[in-house]
Amino acid sequence: MRLSAFAIMILLGLGCAPPTAIPGVVRPGPGERLASIPGPMPDFGSFDTASDAIQAACPLLLSKPHATAGRSTDENFRLRWALSQEYCAWLYYTPDHKYEMSMLAAGTLQDDPGKRTCGLPPVVDDPRYPPESLGYVFVLHTHPYENVLSDFDIRFIVAMAAEHGVVVKTRTGAIPISIVAFFSRSSDMENPSCDGFFQYIPGTGELLRWTHPRGAWVHELMGKVTWIDADTYHIDMP
Repeated sequence: MRLSAFAIMILLGLGCAPPTAIPGVVRPGPGERLASIPGPMPDFGSFDTASDAIQAACPLLLSKPHATAGRSTDENFRLRWALSQEYCAWLYYTPDHKYEMSMLAAGTLQDDPGKRTCGLPPVVDDPRYPPESLGYVFVLHTHPYENVLSDFDIRFIVAMAAEHGVVVKTRTGAIPISIVAFFSRSSDMENPSCDGFFQYIPGTGELLRWTHPRGAWVHELMGKVTWIDADTYHIDMP
């Protein structure tokens, strides 16, 4: 399906206009990389459990402008994809035994039409706590549609596990660090539903897809990542 001349004009116009500031979103300038991301996200938490925090984070991230492109079979999907942006954040554990979310990082205009990135920095700056006291549990981000975790996603969380540790010790036990990608199957761009997320856990190698078809969250094993050396891995399908 080809983009219409009108759609192309819209994209060209957006490319010339500076991005609009979005509450709770940090967007670096051209060529700039964030050294840290502020926390906590205003009016988000805190939460007693990681699962409660993830369920609250999913609709919040997907509600941001152009966070989802809907179904890949939708008539306007290619235009929505062209306009889409990725948002990401840290879900972290505090010395008060609570789960908080950082503010969201959003990338500048994408230089690759086939990819979306958001430039999440490796650390959270929460002025209430010493930097070394935070536990980095989940990298959260949006996917414009229901597609699996990318090679970049897998390598990024492995790098973060090397920096912060494979597990985070909490009051209720150890939680493995992982990366989560939220998706929506909705065609309603103003109020998209949270339909699930993909997850990769470096400590176990598991690639999971979580959905809630009957109201309760369930997961299926999509594959297991096996690292051959520091740079090479393969995915074993179930």
